[in-house]
Amino acid sequence: MDHKHISDLIRRYALFLVGLFIASMGVAFSAKAGLGTSPVASVPYSVSLVSSFLSFGGWLNLLSVIQIVIQVIILKGKCNYLEIAIQTALAFAYGYLTDFSCWLIRNISVSSYLMQFIFMLIGCIILAFGIWIQFKGGVAMLPGEAMNRAVSKVTGRKYENVKIFFDVFYIAVAALICLVFLGELKGVREGSIIAALAVGSMIKLLNRCFNKLTSGTVS
Repeated sequence: MDHKHISDLIRRYALFLVGLFIASMGVAFSAKAGLGTSPVASVPYSVSLVSSFLSFGGWLNLLSVIQIVIQVIILKGKCNYLEIAIQTALAFAYGYLTDFSCWLIRNISVSSYLMQFIFMLIGCIILAFGIWIQFKGGVAMLPGEAMNRAVSKVTGRKYENVKIFFDVFYIAVAALICLVFLGELKGVREGSIIAALAVGSMIKLLNRCFNKLTSGTVS
């Protein structure tokens, strides 16, 4: 591996980590809004409202471990253990960054539904931007997306359909947890649905704008 390749790899991982931090800020803003987080974060966030045994980021880490174990089980001998190790490190970094991001905005007060909605939209925009930067890094996937890819590969189902299934599954589980233990839909609400629908569209829009700017079609 030559020096140029190593430098490019370092740059890509640095970009990916920046994307992770930005995405964690998006999740933190969504959590602060109190209207529900993104589908994949909805279960750990709901559990964190019920149990203080682990922090929001800690429960997010536990979900990542479950997603990694599922990958190892269903891929069997075809599992890339170096990729699994990288996923694990990045997933725990994401969990800790999420806790850090929540801490950074802990003193911000959201006192009305309008402010909640604004914070939820800001969270979606920041999350989409963070995920888009991760894609531009192009070096790794977080366990949730990697698990979707593994299930798609093994079952022959389209990746998009697998992702939709698990997004709906996460929201349903989070809603059940909230209803059973809290008696209300607190961890998953309209914000979860909006995030599921809007974040992907925002990423596509960022890609289109970036491609136009880099192709020189926009002055």
